[in-house]
Amino acid sequence: MGAVQVTLPDGKKLETPSGSTVLDAVKQIGPGLANAALAAKVNGVPVDLSHIVSEDVTLEVLTFRQAEGREVFWHSSTHLMAQATQELFPEIQLTIGPPIEEGFYYDFEKAEPFTTEDLEKIESRMAELVKANLSVARREVSRDEAIALFEELNEPYKLEMIEELGPEETISLYEQGDFVDLCRGPHLSATGKIKSFKLLSVAGAYWRGDEKNKMLQRIYGVSYPDRKQLKEYLGRIEEAEKRDHRKLGKQLGLFMFHPFAPASPFFFPKGATVYNILVDYVRDQYKKYGYDEVITPLIYEAGLWKISGHYDHFWEEMFTIEADEREYAPKPMNCPSHCVMFDAGHHSYRDLPVRYADFARLHRYERSGVTAGLMRVRSFCQDDAHIFCRPDQIQDEISGFMDMLSRTYTMLGFTDVHICMSTRPEQRAGTDEIWDRAEETLANALDALEIEYKVMPGEGAFYGPKVDVFVNDALRRPWQLGTCQLDFNLPEQFELEYIKEDGTSARPAMIHRAMLGSLERFLGVYIEHCAGAFPIWLAPVQVVVIGITDQQTEYISQIVARLDQAGIRVEADTRNEKIGYKIREAEVQKVPYMLVVGAREEEASQVAVRQRGSGDQGTTELDDFIRQVEDEVSEVLSPASA
Repeated sequence: MGAVQVTLPDGKKLETPSGSTVLDAVKQIGPGLANAALAAKVNGVPVDLSHIVSEDVTLEVLTFRQAEGREVFWHSSTHLMAQATQELFPEIQLTIGPPIEEGFYYDFEKAEPFTTEDLEKIESRMAELVKANLSVARREVSRDEAIALFEELNEPYKLEMIEELGPEETISLYEQGDFVDLCRGPHLSATGKIKSFKLLSVAGAYWRGDEKNKMLQRIYGVSYPDRKQLKEYLGRIEEAEKRDHRKLGKQLGLFMFHPFAPASPFFFPKGATVYNILVDYVRDQYKKYGYDEVITPLIYEAGLWKISGHYDHFWEEMFTIEADEREYAPKPMNCPSHCVMFDAGHHSYRDLPVRYADFARLHRYERSGVTAGLMRVRSFCQDDAHIFCRPDQIQDEISGFMDMLSRTYTMLGFTDVHICMSTRPEQRAGTDEIWDRAEETLANALDALEIEYKVMPGEGAFYGPKVDVFVNDALRRPWQLGTCQLDFNLPEQFELEYIKEDGTSARPAMIHRAMLGSLERFLGVYIEHCAGAFPIWLAPVQVVVIGITDQQTEYISQIVARLDQAGIRVEADTRNEKIGYKIREAEVQKVPYMLVVGAREEEASQVAVRQRGSGDQGTTELDDFIRQVEDEVSEVLSPASA
């Protein structure tokens, strides 16, 4: 038996006998890595550690430190959960069980809902299977063998998935003990590697996410290689529950939902204040970066959507209306209407770039099963703009947008930012030549800015490649906020033109961009990031003035008037309640400052200052306090708007 050469990511090479497993090769690197290894990538393809190496290959070892390694760990954990569940409830039918961003789930068809007691039983059985350290084995079978097996097991969902596989696709099974599942893998080598886990919740889920299909039972769980990591995760979950924007939105009187307008938020005065401050901030940035705001209609005849391609690629995600025997739809995005506006004028190369900004209401038919508070709604507004420019201006326009975005995210306290570039999806408009040009141009723009990014194949918009900007919040959870999309297709479809220097016409490039994205979704993310304690510049109420007795009512009115005159958002609390109660309520409302006023403060024409999170700050002159608040606001906003 000859030897084969294995090349590691750092360029080092090792030899192993042909026919060795990947794990055999990993053991040569070191026992520590062999113990931590979960799976591997051979020539870039994820494989089990039992994969046979019979020719020269490149090898990358996957551990829990890597995202792909964690996916393998959580995918194996979902099989462990499915095995335990099936053993306890043999009447259930299996569907799918993928890893998710952190953890895993499995969907089961079961007549009765799982209870909390059921989850405890499943966890106990999972622990027994871990202790048994069952070997996990991959087996490739023919289509006929797979069908016969799952017919015998009475697993109709597995049969449906097999029928959908292409004739060229390899069908693989994974087996551990008496449990078998249809799966591509890779997986851990044994159940004993899953040291710590917790089943979190049960939810309903339609098969394939389609509300026309059966409702299934979805069990969510999470697992880690050790108990310390699980404890840290459960601590983050507990903190996330405290920060849930839906809970805080109600507590702080920001917004509500009602069945009369499903998944469409109502903003109370305080919520509307925060919303409008954000809009005003973005408008201020638009002035600095040369954008012009426009106002466009809400509802359009289907002809517009046929030109733009949304009729073919997005129609099912739009609300539709029939009137005058014609089809209409409220717009889900602003880009086609901005194309119509650009086309209405005659543009020279000297006129470009044209930057249209729009705060119009948008509507998308999000299915009821996927809506979630402000994070995914049917009615929303974006800080949306579209730039029509010459090809030689693309670099500068993307640079300007990324500069605006960077300043804003820093001001908001988002310091952990990462970038993804998404390329052509399977269903798309335009030719491969147009996509080649767009992807190359966008990549070159990012490279010129020395921006590190991860390529996400197939995740682009149907009309062009895009850059998505992700931020990690205070709990290290990633959220996609900003986006910048380069589009050569819509200008082609709308036959947009400008006159070049030589007098001939040319198509402009179109850049779709949003900094915060959906303002509704941004607010949901930001409320959870700051736990509802808005920074002073964004807080709906910046100061509450609290009277110790009703004898200070007139003095409080004077203070409120002075603060209001200075542009500070203020409320007064002159209720006949104990001072401790009123202070605690202001703390629950997360007001940045409280001014406590009693007879002593009135006599000295001063105020006693309490700061959120820091308590008593002593007494001061009102004018000095006003300057302090103004300085705090200016310190935050000025660098972002410089």
